[in-house]
Amino acid sequence: MEQSTIRKTAEDILDSNLIGTLSTVKNDKPFSRYMTFFNDNLTLYSATDKDTHKIEDIDQNNNVHILIGYKGEGLDDSYLEIEGKASIEESAEIKGKIWNDKLDPWFDGPEDPNYVVLKITPETIRLMNTSEKEPQILDL
Repeated sequence: MEQSTIRKTAEDILDSNLIGTLSTVKNDKPFSRYMTFFNDNLTLYSATDKDTHKIEDIDQNNNVHILIGYKGEGLDDSYLEIEGKASIEESAEIKGKIWNDKLDPWFDGPEDPNYVVLKITPETIRLMNTSEKEPQILDL
């Protein structure tokens, strides 16, 4: 599969699937949880509270893994495996960019000091369950 096709498929998956799993490393073991992701040119952002275990995990080891796109409609659903580095962003610009009304139950607006954004910069993106049968790697 051509790189342009892999990239387009990856972007389509990210744009149409907001929920995925974020795995961090905790005590040398993976720890996963569901998160909502926002895509900006293959960089992912996710809102969270600064006082969570995932923030502690990322402070200790910023390697993360994301699964996103599998809809459970069949064994051949395409999805992405993303390996990347996470950073904790607190700038007003990024917090404002990600803010939406669905965050109201957890935060008192984009200025809430407990509200932070995880920025995940991908290092490897694998497109899984394609007609090629083998994972398709997107060159970054």
